[in-house]
Amino acid sequence: MGREKVFRFKQFAVLNDHTAMKVGTDGVLLGAWCPVEDSRCVLDVGTGCGVIALMVAQRNPTAIIDAIDIDHDAIGEASLNFANSPWNDRLTAIECDFNSMTTDKRYDLIVSNPPFFTNGVLPTGDARTTARHTSTLNYNQLIDKAAQLLNDEGSLSFITPIEAEGDIIQASTFASLLVRRITRVIPVEGAAPKRILWLLSRRDIPYSEDTLIIAHENGAFTSEYIALTGAFYLKM
Repeated sequence: MGREKVFRFKQFAVLNDHTAMKVGTDGVLLGAWCPVEDSRCVLDVGTGCGVIALMVAQRNPTAIIDAIDIDHDAIGEASLNFANSPWNDRLTAIECDFNSMTTDKRYDLIVSNPPFFTNGVLPTGDARTTARHTSTLNYNQLIDKAAQLLNDEGSLSFITPIEAEGDIIQASTFASLLVRRITRVIPVEGAAPKRILWLLSRRDIPYSEDTLIIAHENGAFTSEYIALTGAFYLKM
């Protein structure tokens, strides 16, 4: 996926010029995959330019969405994108550290494309590295804090590298947020899975597990990927 200054979807466009994390496949996958049908009150953690929050707003016409990010520039950009969307009255961008977030709200859905990198030295002043590094929000913190902010029927949905599977299962067990669904994402037919889409919830729903292949070996998108994301991408 390219790094356009303005990324245009079928029903909205996002400026992602100043945000550290640009529009990417992971965020679009999560925004299209997360369960929104019964989610009236939604929190997007680490919103960046706001693309996941906008996708949730498009998919659920009654959802009220708070979108938070620790990065000042990201919140400025998300605010602009929300204001120029068809759902500006249902989207709020808030500069906030999720770890220290305080609110009386309890959410039906918390969704997050969280930081991925857990090792190495974090360069000072590198906003993109900060956005991708778990020194600011690790998986345990994401799951533990979500458990505090979800209502009794609420769910947490997020995406991680395949290598994080064991850590997520352990963290969810300690937080009493059980894994209800996982989708392993395969970038190209015949390759190994690279990502996992997660649904954790207190709801008593059956566990399910499946795979999603993004593209065939010839580069053409699979029918399942088109079915998932076709309501958003202009060229699908």
